Amino acid sequence: MRNSFRTSFAFFAAAFVLLSSVFAQPQASTADMELRARRNAIEAELQSIAVVERKVMVTMRDGKRMQADIYRPKESNAKYPTIFSRTPYNFNWWDVRLGAPRDMTTVLDAIKRGYAYVIMNERGHFFSEGNYDILGPPLTDGEDAIKYITTKPWSNGKLGTIGCSSTAEWQMAVAAQDVPGYTAMIAQGFGAGVGRVGPYYEQGNWYRGGAVQMLFIAWLSGEQNQVRPTFPANTSQEDLIRASKSFDLAQQSPRVDWSKALRHLPVKDIIKAVDGPHGIFADEMPVATGGAMIKRTPNDPAWYKGGLFHDNMKINIPGFWFMSWYDVSVGPNLALYNHVRKTARPDIADQQYAVIAPTLHCSYTRATENTVVGERSVGDARLNYSELTYGWFDYFLKGHSEGNDIKAWPKVRYFTMGSNKWQAADQWPPAGAEPMTFYLASGGKANSLKGDGALTSASPPIDAPDRFTYDPMDPVPSYGGNVCCTGNAVQGGAFDQTKMEERSDILVYTTDVLKEGFELSGPIDVTLFVSSSAKDTDFTVKLIDVDENGKAWNLDETIQRMRYRDGYDKPLVWMEPNKVYKFKFQPMTTSNYFAPGHRLRIEISSSNFPRFDRNMNTGGNNWDEVKGIIANNAVHHSKQYPSSVTISVVRKK
Repeated sequence: MRNSFRTSFAFFAAAFVLLSSVFAQPQASTADMELRARRNAIEAELQSIAVVERKVMVTMRDGKRMQADIYRPKESNAKYPTIFSRTPYNFNWWDVRLGAPRDMTTVLDAIKRGYAYVIMNERGHFFSEGNYDILGPPLTDGEDAIKYITTKPWSNGKLGTIGCSSTAEWQMAVAAQDVPGYTAMIAQGFGAGVGRVGPYYEQGNWYRGGAVQMLFIAWLSGEQNQVRPTFPANTSQEDLIRASKSFDLAQQSPRVDWSKALRHLPVKDIIKAVDGPHGIFADEMPVATGGAMIKRTPNDPAWYKGGLFHDNMKINIPGFWFMSWYDVSVGPNLALYNHVRKTARPDIADQQYAVIAPTLHCSYTRATENTVVGERSVGDARLNYSELTYGWFDYFLKGHSEGNDIKAWPKVRYFTMGSNKWQAADQWPPAGAEPMTFYLASGGKANSLKGDGALTSASPPIDAPDRFTYDPMDPVPSYGGNVCCTGNAVQGGAFDQTKMEERSDILVYTTDVLKEGFELSGPIDVTLFVSSSAKDTDFTVKLIDVDENGKAWNLDETIQRMRYRDGYDKPLVWMEPNKVYKFKFQPMTTSNYFAPGHRLRIEISSSNFPRFDRNMNTGGNNWDEVKGIIANNAVHHSKQYPSSVTISVVRKK
């Protein structure tokens, strides 16, 4: 009996422990409890002053519905301007992992300032219907959304857009459609919306110099999923709101080590190799562009069928453009800014303003009293972005100019690294910027930091080419740079490059120690005379500030795939062994003060991986190749072959 009692007791004790573990709620940390309390307080305040409409399904002209959350002040008889944000990212009002509302501070601030605030998911994401394509095309979705908002009884008919990265990049092409009610825009970190402009055929940061920027491979792995949970079309708004407290429809993918995954060959199978979803990266899809992005070329007709802005378009609304020196594409972004100022109506051209910060992608508000970008301190890079944002919208959407005359604003506010200060200009590059040219020189041994490469005021009389080997299986690793969105594969920003400069496949050219300092603000043009044993290969360049302690801080970087050296809209051109070819990189751009005691340096190589994809040197597609060949490359420099770097120096009066 005693043994039986003990057995029964043990059984029930075990059952109790098991059931307790099943039904017990996880213990919230103190930090989580405090965060929930703050979030609930913000939500309560928002509900007290705003009309809140969530999970509103807005019908587009093709019958597909996009999900929006709409907030507006409670005063029923007033009409309000709208701040509109359209995004591929998760903005579900309920944080399903925390068990509380998400942070509604931005919405609450807009309501208190007398604005309606609308946020909408792009087609094919979360609660929005349809098939996803990058930048949320068709363009008519943007038009239909703006018309829907600006014709509401509570709207004053004026709408402004705001957002960074993918929440900004759709704005330009829609703004070019002359949509009634679209009154002003704030585009931040908007490079992936810039297709073809000036010398740049980047097609939304997909290319640089014809090479693929690999950031989108990692990014699309988490964005292109079209096998996804959805709700029935007849689900009521009430049920959607209720369901959204349990299901935010956010993808929860397994972690990927992109530093290894991006090395997979062929490139077209990188997402497949990490068991990522099918979609527009490598597969044909039922969207206007057709998908299969990796199989395109820089001037493929598909790039002109989606949501990109191209320089055959005109924007005729006021624009406030935010850029940063260590973002992916500040050069094309500034080219777009100048394009709008040149092509818009004169009154609108005069209403284009720019801010260029020294930060990483969309990191403007993270600047501190001691802003560190990568490993380099650039000092106090803060600006009052909230004041700028609402000063802009108050002026254009409300007509408030008293104490807020944007005509007095500088057209361009830019941060100069090195001197670590904000400056103002009426144009870009700043007035007074003059070209200064340095010529590459060496005794034929510019390989590595220990080589004899130099930047001089005149070309050497006799060619002593610098030769190096480029092996696609052993590319130069990316270290810092102007990049985003590559997971753990590349960390953006400025890093000391001297360790990298130990490699013999990096050519290093440096000026003498500067006796006088100068400000470089504007484009940097690099012209090279090169030869190769391969039919096709790449050349890369980095611009560097070497400080008095020998630390080599990278400022900007670019690449050129040689098959496109005659132009992206021209027939492909191949190289013949050991024949010398002249080409010019697409311009780099930055603002940096080179102090006395510093030196200016450039690095030349043939790879910067995985910042850019590897050229397999075969003349093939690259994206479907698994084997490459070694290229024996050379940079020539002489009076006959005057390889050079031309910078923009601002002379202060």
